[in-house]
Amino acid sequence: MNEYKVILPEAEIPTHWYNIVADLPTPPAPPLNPATDQPLQPADLAPLFPMGLIEQEASAERWIPIPDEVRDIYKLWRPSPMYRAYRLEQALGTTAQIYYKYEGASPVGSHKANSSLPQAYFNMKEGRTRLTTETGAGQWGAALAFAAQIFGLQCDIWQVRNTFEGKPYRHAQMEVFGAHAVASPSELTDVGRKLREQFPDTPGSLGMAISEAVEAAVKDPNASYSLGSVLNHVLLHQTVIGQEALKQLEYFGVAKLDYLYACAGGGSNLGGIAFPFIRENLEGRQDVKIVACEPNAAPSLTKGEFRYDFGDTAGMTPKLKMYTLGQDFVPDPVHAGGLRYHGMAPLVSHCYHEGYLSAIAIRQREAFAAGVLFSRAEGIIPASESNHAIAGAIRQAKLATEEGTSPVILIGVSGSGQLDLPAYTEFLNGEMADS
Repeated sequence: MNEYKVILPEAEIPTHWYNIVADLPTPPAPPLNPATDQPLQPADLAPLFPMGLIEQEASAERWIPIPDEVRDIYKLWRPSPMYRAYRLEQALGTTAQIYYKYEGASPVGSHKANSSLPQAYFNMKEGRTRLTTETGAGQWGAALAFAAQIFGLQCDIWQVRNTFEGKPYRHAQMEVFGAHAVASPSELTDVGRKLREQFPDTPGSLGMAISEAVEAAVKDPNASYSLGSVLNHVLLHQTVIGQEALKQLEYFGVAKLDYLYACAGGGSNLGGIAFPFIRENLEGRQDVKIVACEPNAAPSLTKGEFRYDFGDTAGMTPKLKMYTLGQDFVPDPVHAGGLRYHGMAPLVSHCYHEGYLSAIAIRQREAFAAGVLFSRAEGIIPASESNHAIAGAIRQAKLATEEGTSPVILIGVSGSGQLDLPAYTEFLNGEMADS
């Protein structure tokens, strides 16, 4: 086995998604119907989602089968590679062992395709012909555009204005896959027009874009809304990452992992890699310290309140029990657009509240300094979002050296930063504002 890299054989692609709800000692709080404040029923979600996804959202089954049609497309890039970061260790002069699980090898350059494919598949199976969604930095929009064309669906995407204008190649990527992308808030929806009138200079937010995409889906009987993070079924799909990571560490001969660092915005990347390790912790096989690395511009876990709140700005979604900065919160326009969300996934929030993971907030310049160091050592330019996880891990690696310890650290590198190069240029030129 290569001591630098482990790519599992195709046969090791997970056959099931892992549902952490089955193993939580205390069940998470249910979502609420916004009209009645009563627990949400499956029928309440029918205007937005196909029943296949609704069943996953409400499921308490531990293992959910991955359809063969989805698993076949996963084979384009899964299992994704894991690397031993020897050169990063050398650059830091650290006593720690550092590994990273790299999701940037997917066709769209991020982990988001792990969920976009099953979402498009279940919508196609139930006769929906159109998907609407929001996207922050553009990774989710590109992933859904890719999945929609595979399963023959129309795809309309509302991208947060700040990144639509600042990262034009992101929506170009969506359009190459056949989707229609527009800056949010837009003139295409009632809520978008209202927001533009109230806040003509707004950089936009994920909450605003969600409101627009939900409105468009509700008004079209042939459409479904697709969400790239936050909801239970999205985090469920992402658990292929953590399942593979556990096996890859075994191939590396790592019996015990000490630290796991992953970036956190809405929670899909974090939950995807962390939930299988939380299961290991709960069952006594591991004692991994899991650290969510969020941006200082949107620190929902470290500075938010744990309460019911809407997932969008206009209050059109169900109420979710989560750590939130408030539905009206508009984060600074930092480059990690995928992390600019006012709330955190209910399942991640529940695990944080119960003490199964911790959280830190990273400022923008520290994140990009870590990304540049990682790039020069490992030859991979990470996504702006992933830089937060790398920065958190570097903190720990330096601390280990000071303390004379040798922990094993795993970083979730959620995507490629090739389309984030203008942000890197801004950092290298000393022009980047801190959050």
